[in-house]
Amino acid sequence: MSTVKPAIRTVIVERQVPHPPEKIWRALTQPHLIEEWLMQTDFQLVKGQKFTLRNQPRPDVSVVIEAEVLAIEPHRTLSYSWRAFGLDSTVTFTLEPTPTGTIIRMEQTGFGPDQDLAFKGSRAAWTQYLAALDRFIATID
Repeated sequence: MSTVKPAIRTVIVERQVPHPPEKIWRALTQPHLIEEWLMQTDFQLVKGQKFTLRNQPRPDVSVVIEAEVLAIEPHRTLSYSWRAFGLDSTVTFTLEPTPTGTIIRMEQTGFGPDQDLAFKGSRAAWTQYLAALDRFIATID
């Protein structure tokens, strides 16, 4: 008798920006730049490196994400684990050059059927984070 596994869901947010992949890559991989659009971090661009992302959106709320770099393809793909609030997921950024800039694709996969609130929250948060990334990239050289 076979059992059907519950479907794992994925949040996908794409955004086309008028910036080259190299500039976006810097904002995705340099800790002081990551902090400008995402969260405080001790990120290092080394496969297997563990790091944290921290945020305090309100005085009574503290967010800590435990993560580990899973894959690196410079100026193209960055993937890391994302563990917080009972969610064990993977975040992958893909950069695709276009004639006028880059398509940034963020995928966060690993949401179980019982994690609807986390799924919806992640979709809203990543939409905001990528908008912040786009605004921030426009300010750097």
